[in-house]
Amino acid sequence: MNKYELLYIISCDATEEQREAIIKKFSDMVERDGGKVETLEKMGMKKFAYPINHKNEGFYVLMNFESNPTLPREMEKQMMLTDFFVRKMFIKK
Repeated sequence: MNKYELLYIISCDATEEQREAIIKKFSDMVERDGGKVETLEKMGMKKFAYPINHKNEGFYVLMNFESNPTLPREMEKQMMLTDFFVRKMFIKK
């Protein structure tokens, strides 16, 4: 098991229910794979330094988790298919 940090931004167009569903989806992916979510911090709406996809702000989420080495790639694929994702960044600790 490896430790990872994931920072992702959800579009400001998503409703609160949609944001919560996205956050739950990816934290559940970690647990289904046999991993463990250590911390999940909803940082809230923040302004971007520059416009991204014609948007000026987004909802930031920081998740620290422990999982198998193959899970981040699977999560990245799912994020590309999920609506309302602006950016994502995985860091292996």
